[in-house]
Amino acid sequence: MPIASDADHAAVIFGASGGVGNALVRAVASSGLFAQVHAGMRRQTDDLPAGVRPFTFDLMNERTVAEFARSLDCPPTLIIVATGMLHDRAAGIAPEKSVRTLDPAAMARAFAINSIGPALVAKHMLPRLPKGQRAVFACLSARVGSIGDNHLGGWHSYRASKAALNMLIRNFAIEIARTHPMAIIAALHPGTVDTALSEPFQSNVSPEKLFTPAQAAHQLLHVIDGLSAADSGGLFAWDGQRLPW
Repeated sequence: MPIASDADHAAVIFGASGGVGNALVRAVASSGLFAQVHAGMRRQTDDLPAGVRPFTFDLMNERTVAEFARSLDCPPTLIIVATGMLHDRAAGIAPEKSVRTLDPAAMARAFAINSIGPALVAKHMLPRLPKGQRAVFACLSARVGSIGDNHLGGWHSYRASKAALNMLIRNFAIEIARTHPMAIIAALHPGTVDTALSEPFQSNVSPEKLFTPAQAAHQLLHVIDGLSAADSGGLFAWDGQRLPW
């Protein structure tokens, strides 16, 4: 993995129970470049590499995020928020094909998970970034959240909630640059990954563009490694391309 060594610092991945999040934890842990690797999830699991420090959190419960942030005894130089929701079969939530199908409860949940939750993580984790050195806070976003790249419409709640996340990332980048000039705040588009999130929508994806979680994790970490403070506030695809807001 091409991440530069941060042997005296920590890496934190929120959303470690998801396909991409779990793969990110494994890739970061196997690198041996961090003194601590923390993996956050809603429920404890044994599906983590040896030495990884699990913690539980709930995006809908700010207290759980704040408690973890306070517990860190090693400054984080890599924080990745790998959470998100596109659909929920159990709750009857699916991407809208028409404005006629908009449901306020479904929209509220999309914004809670895709926008507000990551913002609360930023609220409590950005102050923990060390000053005077390179540090990265990245959130998994989506290309469909790009307003400038939207040529198809539809998927109203998901698109809008990811567009809101992208704006928050831009805001946070402007704010933190005043105190942490070497910090990088970025939104990342992982492409279509073979996980439960994308499973209902994979039929039109060519095999070479359907990534395994391990491939996605490697590609995202490679993108992160290539970012500089001048890139802070941007939305970047899995291949390093900067996408329009």
